Amino acid sequence: QICNQHNAEAPNLEQAFHRMAQTEPNLDHDVSWFLLPSYWAKMVVALISFLCFANSYDGEFVFDDSEAIINNKDLRAETPLGDLWHHDFWGSKLSSNTSHKSYRPLTVLTFRINYLFAGGFYPVGFHVINIILHCTVSVLMVDVFSILLGGLQFSNKGRRLNLAPKTSLLAALLFAVHPVHTECVAGIVGRADLLCALFFLLSFLGYCKAFRENKEGHNFSIFWVLVSVILGAIAMLCKEQGITILGLNAVFDALVINRLNVLELIQKLRHKDKSLENAGLLRKGLLFRITLLMSGGASILYIRWRIMGTGPPAFTEVDNPASFADSLFVRAINYNYYYSLNAWLLLCPWWLCFDWSMGCIPLIKSVSDWRIIALAALWFCLIGLICQALCSEDSHKRRILTLGLGFLIIPFLPASNLFFRVGFVIAERVIYLPSIGYCILFTYGFSLLSKQAKKKKILTVAVLGILLINVMRCALRSSQWRSEEQLFRSALSVCPLNAKVHYNVGKNLADKGNQSAAIKYYREAVRLNPKYVHAMNNLGNILKERNELQEAEELLSLAVQIQPDFAAAWMNLGIVQNSLRRFEEAEQSYWTAIKHRKKYPDCYYNLGRLYADLNRHIDALNAWRNATVLKPEHSLAWNNMIILLDNTGNLAQAEAVGREALELIPNDHSLMFSLANVLGKSQKYKESEALFLKAIKANPNAASYHGNLAVLYHRWGNLDLAKKHYEVSLKLDPMAPGTKENYNLLRRKLEQLQKKGG
Repeated sequence: QICNQHNAEAPNLEQAFHRMAQTEPNLDHDVSWFLLPSYWAKMVVALISFLCFANSYDGEFVFDDSEAIINNKDLRAETPLGDLWHHDFWGSKLSSNTSHKSYRPLTVLTFRINYLFAGGFYPVGFHVINIILHCTVSVLMVDVFSILLGGLQFSNKGRRLNLAPKTSLLAALLFAVHPVHTECVAGIVGRADLLCALFFLLSFLGYCKAFRENKEGHNFSIFWVLVSVILGAIAMLCKEQGITILGLNAVFDALVINRLNVLELIQKLRHKDKSLENAGLLRKGLLFRITLLMSGGASILYIRWRIMGTGPPAFTEVDNPASFADSLFVRAINYNYYYSLNAWLLLCPWWLCFDWSMGCIPLIKSVSDWRIIALAALWFCLIGLICQALCSEDSHKRRILTLGLGFLIIPFLPASNLFFRVGFVIAERVIYLPSIGYCILFTYGFSLLSKQAKKKKILTVAVLGILLINVMRCALRSSQWRSEEQLFRSALSVCPLNAKVHYNVGKNLADKGNQSAAIKYYREAVRLNPKYVHAMNNLGNILKERNELQEAEELLSLAVQIQPDFAAAWMNLGIVQNSLRRFEEAEQSYWTAIKHRKKYPDCYYNLGRLYADLNRHIDALNAWRNATVLKPEHSLAWNNMIILLDNTGNLAQAEAVGREALELIPNDHSLMFSLANVLGKSQKYKESEALFLKAIKANPNAASYHGNLAVLYHRWGNLDLAKKHYEVSLKLDPMAPGTKENYNLLRRKLEQLQKKGG
């Protein structure tokens, strides 16, 4: 056992290497790389990982951030903390049929803390935490890679020795600057992967601490094994992949702590050899520890299953087309093609996209498809690595290759479609943890090349070049994640066949008021995916606003035909039918929307407008009242109630409704204006004046506010003030209806008064 002092100084490391070399080869021996003390190595990794993603700190909320953060009621203080444990990542009840069953309460809790400390939805704080988390994870990687590449050795004082300081630094740098991590860091929703990775690594390091007093597996700390299980559970409560660390800890225990030779074990089992204990399987403590890990994992999964319920998540064919294929062959071949694309993203992370669904990757339907080559290349490499990991006579190579493959494959299993259907084709964020395995394999390959190379410096320069290119790619990709416009447009060249990319570009343009450009992208989205009901709905809305009602009706009718429970499309179809004066059909469409979405205040509001047009005043008032019950801050519904009651002479009721509305929405100037009109008609001039002035203060450029205040002064007898506000109103809107006539009447009256006074 190595009893050296902690590797604070380079000479101590060299002594440790010398002693280690007596038992097995050391990766650092032939590698031409930087040798830094542990503290400085971690500082370098932290600094470079920060530089990669620093420019994302002032980015906006983009893509999934809207649903997971802005529209997630679980972030708000009024939502009880207990609800986080019964809701999914998006704030929906886990028992709901529409829930994606993504159970990540601890991640949502960090979002809530961000929101409370910032005092609202300010993205800077969210982004800064993500950057800090990635830097922390990257720093921890130095320790993790030193164990995975150099082995687990402790000094007499129980301090862990870093036996591979050069290669662990290289592997940590590769991880820190990998461009595929941009989605996790620059996209706030990626916090789930960052937190999961943090507790994943802490669980692994905790498990390693169990062997500080280890003598060939005989002595270990049960406390640290249990801590590792608990940290694994916390990782899973951040994201589902976290549970896989328990399996990796078991693999590490068998290979590194107990030095298990898998091939030898298989041969002994085949020949029913009784000396299995010598093979390491029954060595004291291993089975007990694996039992603890398996029991802990099973308990965690059972508790999660009980909380989530038994229903599978609801995904559609556009989310994951291969999983809906009837043929087992088509499913299997496409899943394997997806795996090869994930591997390619690790090897060459140049073509990155925020979304890979909706036709971005067409299905492989026959063996004549040239893309089969990618599958063959993937399995050729994997089988070669597995054979080396199992059959090599070099125990050091077996250990590193097996650990590399383990960290590459095992964390990816929850996203592999093997156990359950997932809601994506490819998701760059799920490669965050598997990239650990890639970094191990890359670094080991670099060490083998260094051993053979005569000019090691050229190899080192090449690796430095790769790191530099990755840093630049991270910075570029981070800048694309700063705004939705840049993010969505960056995907057009990567996934031109992805209907969702065109839809999102169109939506972003529509939100900015560029309807003409938005129509172009919505039409392309519908062309690429003729069943894309959301694109049809949005395109129909724009056409409705442009008074192209016939095409709008056709699109919305097709949308509800494809998806009969699409409540928003039913409501919008009702609005178009109302505009076409087909009132009975419009009413039926509104009620169909409400049938599919019981709590739909906007639909009740539009239904109320229909009834008002038909002079069904009681029905209109009831519809608007339902809208305000479901959404108390629904200003338009309150306003329409006040105006309808005012116009029908129910001033007392209009006043009561207006006061009720202002109690709920005290700063709404349109409500102040409507109630001021009612009070003026009721001759409550002083109170009416106060509300008019308050409304004008909030919105000083509203001509009607000044015009109606002038009418109030006119009635009240304050003619000079009336004249002043008439003039302001006409200056703001010279064509204001009735204002010019009233102003002329006032002027004549003032002239008459002046003549009488003269």
